[in-house]
Amino acid sequence: MSTKSKVASSEENKPSRRKFFIGAGATVGAVAVASQTSIGKAVIQEIGSTVKGKGEGQTITAHMRKYYESTML
Repeated sequence: MSTKSKVASSEENKPSRRKFFIGAGATVGAVAVASQTSIGKAVIQEIGSTVKGKGEGQTITAHMRKYYESTML
């Protein structure tokens, strides 16, 4: 094997930013398409209900109320 062929083969196997971004773009596209299927929508709905939890949001405790009052001008 000549020196030029060793260099050429190492350049072909070397990862590049361009290949990374092409792969990332393809992955994002595939996820976007999958999220629009019926199974994807069901998964998104299930994750959304899990994340929301109580649905009440943040409650202000006595400690937080005291802090907010101390910061008012």
